Amino acid sequence: MFQKILIANRGEIACRVAATARRMSLRTVAVYSDADAHARHVADCDEAVHIGASPARESYLCWERIIEAAKATGAQAIHPGYGFLSENEAFAQACTEAGLVFIGPPASAIQAMGLKAAAKQLMERAGVPLVPGYHGADQDPELLLREATRIGFPVLIKASAGGGGRGMRAVDKAEDFLAALAACQREAKGAFGDDAVLIEKYVQRPRHIEVQVFGDVHGHCVSLFERDCSVQRRHQKVLEEAPAPGLSDAMRRRMGEAAVAAARAVNYVGAGTVEFIVEQRGQGEMDFFFMEMNTRLQVEHPVTEAITGLDLVEWQIRVARGEALPLQQHQLRMHGHAIEARICAENPDKNFLPAAGTLQVYRTPPCVAFLPPGEPVRSQPIRIDSGVREGDQISPFYDSMIGKLIVHGDTREQALARLDEALGQMHIVGLNTNVQFLRYVVRSDAFSQSDLDTALIQREKAAVFKQEPVGLPMAAAIAVAQALLEEERSHEAQNGDTRGFAFEFGGAHAQATLTVLRDGGLRLAVGGTSGALEFQQAGDAIDVRFNGERTLAHVYTAGTTRHVFTPRGAARITALEEVSEGEVVHPHP
Repeated sequence: MFQKILIANRGEIACRVAATARRMSLRTVAVYSDADAHARHVADCDEAVHIGASPARESYLCWERIIEAAKATGAQAIHPGYGFLSENEAFAQACTEAGLVFIGPPASAIQAMGLKAAAKQLMERAGVPLVPGYHGADQDPELLLREATRIGFPVLIKASAGGGGRGMRAVDKAEDFLAALAACQREAKGAFGDDAVLIEKYVQRPRHIEVQVFGDVHGHCVSLFERDCSVQRRHQKVLEEAPAPGLSDAMRRRMGEAAVAAARAVNYVGAGTVEFIVEQRGQGEMDFFFMEMNTRLQVEHPVTEAITGLDLVEWQIRVARGEALPLQQHQLRMHGHAIEARICAENPDKNFLPAAGTLQVYRTPPCVAFLPPGEPVRSQPIRIDSGVREGDQISPFYDSMIGKLIVHGDTREQALARLDEALGQMHIVGLNTNVQFLRYVVRSDAFSQSDLDTALIQREKAAVFKQEPVGLPMAAAIAVAQALLEEERSHEAQNGDTRGFAFEFGGAHAQATLTVLRDGGLRLAVGGTSGALEFQQAGDAIDVRFNGERTLAHVYTAGTTRHVFTPRGAARITALEEVSEGEVVHPHP
C-alpha cells in the first residue's frame, strides 16, 4: 500500500493524475524542468522537485533523477503518465529495483510489445489477427524486396522499433522499394537507434480502431470497449471517439476478445491499448488486424471514461496496489457517445507548424476537470483536461498540445453538435491554434456521416484548410462596434459625420466608412457591403446586427489586433492607418 505518488510527467496528464490521487487522499509529488518552474502541474501537486534544464533529454527523460526525487520526498510509487518514460522498460525495472511501485505494466510486458516485429510474432502465436507481412530478423534488402513482392504491392515499410509515423513509407511498386527502404532505415536509425524494419500489406481506406484493456495481478483481464482514432494528421491523432461508429456488436466482441488475448499473451497488468487497423471492404464489411500495443494510458482515455463512467487512473492505482479489477467483463456497460478533440498550438494551414508563446487569453466553455467514477455522464457533457492557465507559456521544448476537449451525448449526433458548440467557446489569444480547423473537420461531410479512414483530412482538405469563418463585413462591423463602445466621446457624433479607417483582414488590406445618420443611427460601408449598424453590450460580449445578420461576439485586443470570436468561428482584424481627415475610428482603441 502506498500513500504518496511521484508523477513523472508534466502538463495535462500530470494534472489529470494529481486530480484522481487527491480524490483518493493520496499525496503527490511533481517534477519540473527550468521551463516548467511555474507550470500548473507544479501547483497542482503537494510537493515539487526540480530535475533539470528545459530540454526533455536533460530533465523528464533522466529517470535516475526522477527516482532520486521519489526517494528524497518519500514517494512510494511513480506514475509515468504517457510519453516520456511511460514505455521505457529500463525505467520500469529501475523503479522496481529501487523499491518503488511502477504504476504501469511490468517491464517484461513493455519489452515484449516494444519491438513491432517481435510483438507481431507473439500475437501470431496467440491467435490475434495480423496484417499479411514479413516480421523476420533477416534485413537483407533483396530479401525484403522479395517479401514485399510476395505480399503484393502496395506495401508499407515500418520501423520495427518506431512509432508516430517515423521510419514509415508506403510503396506502390517494386522499382521504388529499395530507395524507400533506405530512407526508412536512415530515419529509423536516427529516431530509434535501430534500423530494422518490417513489411506489411498496405490496407486501403484503413480505419484506426483501438481497444482499451485492463489487467490485474490476479489474472483478470477485461476490454473496456473501443475507440476510433482514424482522424489523423501526419500519423498523429486529432479526434478520437467512443464507441467506434458503424461497428457491429459481433465485431466489437471479436475485437475485444482479440485485445484481451493480446494482453494475456504478455501477462499484462494495468492499463493498455491494443491498436488495430481495420480494412473497409465495402457494403459495410470490415476486417481487423493487430497493429501494436501501447503499454500505458492513452491521451484519448477520457472518451472511454465518458462512456463507461469509470476513472481509469483510479483503476491504475488500485491495480498497482495489488487489488483486483473493480469490475469484470459482464459488468461493463457503454452509455452514449463521446468525442475528444486535441487543442494544439499550431498552424494547420502551414502544415501544422508548432507554435510557442503566451496564452494571453485562455477561456473555455463551462466544464468539469475530469469525470469522477459513479457520476452520471449525461450530467457532465463537457470536460477539459488541460495543464495550462491564462498567462502561461506554451514552450517550444515539449508537445504542442494545450489541452483536450471531451464531450458526451446520448447519440453521436448530439455529441457532434455539442463538440462544435464547445469548440466555438474556446477563446485562445497569443498564438496560433487548431481550434477553427477542428470545427471544420467536425462539420465536414465525411466526419459527420461517419465516413472515416486515416486519409479523411486529406480527402476533405478543400473544406478544412485556409477558410475564413467570419466574413469581412461582419468582422469589420464587430471591430467598429467594439471601438465605439470603448470610445467615451462616441455620443458627440453629429448627423453627417463620416469616419474612415483602414485595416488588414485575411491577409489583405481593406477600408470601411462609418456615417452618422439623421436619426442618430449608424451606417457602415465595407468591402462592397453597406447597411445599418446596431450593437449593444451583452455581458462580456457584444450583440451586433449588420447586413441582415446578427451575432454575439467576444472581442479581445492584443496590440493593434482585435481577436473576434463568434458562434460561427474566429477572426482577426489588424489596424493599419488613418484614411480620412479628422477623427478616425480604427479597429483598436
